[in-house]
Amino acid sequence: MACLSDNTWVAPLSNQLADCASLRDKEHGGDSDVDGDTPSFISAASQQFRLERVFPVYAMGSSKPPAVVGSDLGDPIWDAVRQEAKLDAEKEPILSSFLYASILSHDCLEQALSFVLSNRLQNPTLLATQLMDIFFDAMMHDRTIQQAIRLDLQAFKERDPSCLSYSSALLYPKGYHSLQVHRVAHALWSRGRTVLALALQSRVSEVFAVDIHPAAKIGDGILLDHGTGVVIGETAVVGNRVSLMHGVTLGGTGKEVGDRHPKVGDGALIGASTTILGNIKIGNGAMVAAGSLVLKDVAPHSMIAGIPAKVIGYVEEQDPSLTMKHDATKDFFEHVAGSNYGRYPRATGQCPETKDNRH
Repeated sequence: MACLSDNTWVAPLSNQLADCASLRDKEHGGDSDVDGDTPSFISAASQQFRLERVFPVYAMGSSKPPAVVGSDLGDPIWDAVRQEAKLDAEKEPILSSFLYASILSHDCLEQALSFVLSNRLQNPTLLATQLMDIFFDAMMHDRTIQQAIRLDLQAFKERDPSCLSYSSALLYPKGYHSLQVHRVAHALWSRGRTVLALALQSRVSEVFAVDIHPAAKIGDGILLDHGTGVVIGETAVVGNRVSLMHGVTLGGTGKEVGDRHPKVGDGALIGASTTILGNIKIGNGAMVAAGSLVLKDVAPHSMIAGIPAKVIGYVEEQDPSLTMKHDATKDFFEHVAGSNYGRYPRATGQCPETKDNRH
C-alpha cells in the first residue's frame, strides 16, 4: 500500500476527481470545451504527455509512482481512454453511438465506469439509473476506489496481451467489471449497507459468473483474467499487484465460522482452476501452477504445483504476477513423469486402478 501513500500523486489526483461530480451539472461554457471532447481539468500539456511516462508503475514492476505526476498533468488514464474511444469511433462508425454514450459523453472515469457497469447489470427490477447513482456516489466518496480503478485498468492493459487499449479494458472484460462492482459492494458493506452489497454480489454472480463476497478485502493493481468461475470467500484477503486466472477458488474448508479463507500476498500469480482452501497464507511473490490444490501455507517467492500442491522451485521475479510467465510448470510435469517411470506394469493395456475390476 506504500505506493498509494505518496502525497505527490494521491493528493492532486484526488482533488481533481473530487471536482468531477460538479462538472457534469455545469453547462458547457468556460468550464469545458463546447464539443465535450476534453474536460477542463485535463490541460493541453497532458494531451501531449506520453501515458507510459506517467503510469507504467504497477504493470511494469515499479513499486512507486513517479514524482513528476502533478496537477498540471490532469488524469492521464482518463485522457488515454477518451483519445482511444475517439479513434475507435472513427474506425468503426457503427460503434460511435455506443462509444459516445459509454465514454465520450462523460466528464470523468468514475462517471463512465458507473455507466458501463450499470448497463451491464441492470434488469427489470434493478434499473440502470439506480445502479449508476449507487456506483457513482460510492466511487466519488472513496479515494481508494478512485485509485484502484485506474491501477486495475492499467493491470489489464499491460498484463493481458489480448487487451488492445485502455478503452477496451474499460468497456469489455467482465473480470475488470466484476472487480469494480466488488469494490463498490465492499464500500457499502463497510458502511453497514449489507443488504445492498449482497444484492450486487448476487447480480455479478448471475451476469459474470464471478462470486466475490462483499466483505473480502482486495488490493489494487489486480488482474482478474477472464474471471469466469472465480470464487472469493468472505474473510479472504488479496494483496496488491496480484494476478488471478479463471476458475480460482479462495474458499473455506467446511462450516467453521470466523477467519476461514486464504490470504494472498502482494505480487502473487495464481494459475487457472487453482483451489486454495482454509485460513492459509500464500506468500508475497509466490506462483501457484494451474490446477493445483493448496491446503498449506506457501512461502514467499516459491513455486508450487500439484494435488496437493508441493514446492517445485522458487521464483526469481519480485512480482511474478507482472511477468505472467506460466511456463514453469513444464519442469514439474517432467519431474512427475520421471519419478513415476517404472512404478506401474507396462504393456498391460489397462490402467492400474482398473485391471482387477473385470465383469
